[in-house]
Amino acid sequence: MVSQKRACIIVLALLFPFIFFHQCDGASHPSDSHADSRSADFTSNDPNEKVNVSVYYESLCTPCAKFIIKYLQEIFYQDIISIVNLHLVPWAGSHVNDANNSIICQNGPDECKLNSVEACAINIFNVDKYYYLINCIEYLAIEGRQKNWKSCISQLGLPNERIMNCYNSGNATELAQKYINETSFLSPPPTFLPWVVVNNQPLEKEYQNVISYVCKDYRGTAVPEACNLR
Repeated sequence: MVSQKRACIIVLALLFPFIFFHQCDGASHPSDSHADSRSADFTSNDPNEKVNVSVYYESLCTPCAKFIIKYLQEIFYQDIISIVNLHLVPWAGSHVNDANNSIICQNGPDECKLNSVEACAINIFNVDKYYYLINCIEYLAIEGRQKNWKSCISQLGLPNERIMNCYNSGNATELAQKYINETSFLSPPPTFLPWVVVNNQPLEKEYQNVISYVCKDYRGTAVPEACNLR
């Protein structure tokens, strides 16, 4: 199963350069490099110590989709995931309407629906399963075929009932409020999406170099070969 998933991801990566991407709405501040503050001064004796990587995104944000299917897939393909605690946070650009307590998404109701599905997957499955599902959904979104998102569940052999129970029971709304609240407490607050944070430090405009920052921050002894090649 895993080899099929990775083969799928490789195909997506080969096709990816031919897709044209638009930027999400939102301003961004000039990025100051965090490299100096990240210099490795020591090595931990704990081979299991991992680097925390959080990705704040929206399901129909095209730069977010690009990052998820092109850059995050390298974390899995190069076995960087073995030293990473990956935390995906949908709903990062959404907000709660205080007047009626409804949730407003940047790109409309379809985005709210996909945010809900992806949040449910994150809540139900382990990272290896939910990442591939989100990867598939985001690829469809880039092609404008996001309404076919259920096909990703069947293609990956995931239990459709568990996801739909979460989506229909109100759990998805609770998860949305949780993620919106988490995003609101970020300091500094996101100025664009995707907003990638490594060990509590936002990468800002350097987010595409996430693997380099992960390798730099890793303090354990089980160093993946991909880090040695950088």
